Amino acid sequence: MASEELATVQELLRGVGLADLTIAERRAAIDSVAAQPPPGTTVEPADAGGVPAEWVIAAGVDSVRVLLYLHGGAYQAGSPAMLRRMVALISAAAQVRVLSVAYRLAPEHPFPAAVDDALTAYRFLLDGGADPAAIAIAGDSSGGGLALATLVALRDAGDRLPAAAVAMSPWTDLALTGESLITRADADVMIKPDGIRESAATYLAGADPRHPHASPLYAGLHGLPPLLIQVGDAEVILDDSTRFAARARAAGGDVTLEVWDQMPHVWQAFAGLLPESDQAIERIGGWLRARFAGYGERHIPDAD
Repeated sequence: MASEELATVQELLRGVGLADLTIAERRAAIDSVAAQPPPGTTVEPADAGGVPAEWVIAAGVDSVRVLLYLHGGAYQAGSPAMLRRMVALISAAAQVRVLSVAYRLAPEHPFPAAVDDALTAYRFLLDGGADPAAIAIAGDSSGGGLALATLVALRDAGDRLPAAAVAMSPWTDLALTGESLITRADADVMIKPDGIRESAATYLAGADPRHPHASPLYAGLHGLPPLLIQVGDAEVILDDSTRFAARARAAGGDVTLEVWDQMPHVWQAFAGLLPESDQAIERIGGWLRARFAGYGERHIPDAD
């Protein structure tokens, strides 16, 4: 049973009204609510091979382990600042340094610009001496889909893959074929089918919505590292997670799928307000620590 605080979060989300705004207005609204990280968090700008980014490191974290983080925002909005608090909490829970990436956004930079930037940021870590076995990739919403697409693109290019990936409410099907677009339409307080169709068209700019680097649901999913997928039961893109998990498992993958009862899209962002958010982040942290078993807390210099 969901916590009592869920009703408060649902009311907050209903009052946002981003769907009625232009892309410029949406970006301004999101950027105006940059989340403050917990005290003691280190936040430093970084140049990840020409891609703007920032290091987010929770107090007391001194590790060779790195999480490459890709924010959500339908590929049109959002920034590392938007989810800085959540990212810092993940840094603490997983005991990792986080490189949060400001990849290019549509419509100015449509597909595959976001994928190209994610690949560049990952290779920046490798060029700086990071061991792939001490790297994970994570993201939320479109960033969750981008994290999975990045794995596919890295594998297709013959790059060394990271140790693991975490996808929160990932958008994996830009062809928008999931039944949950209909069955969860009334339950989802954030995403509406018409809005997500417009976002897909804006990002794709005429590209094939089933291209495996745009919609990883349609990729061959063999050879990927262990995956953790968290999704809420009250999301129109619920099926993007359940179908991806089923296909990845069928391809021999190690997939942990968590479907959280009544939770909205990317509920993890409400840590401190919603108990389920705190619980989800702790689960992410524990899962990542298990994937990184064998790597200690020894610090290596940032390769800026």
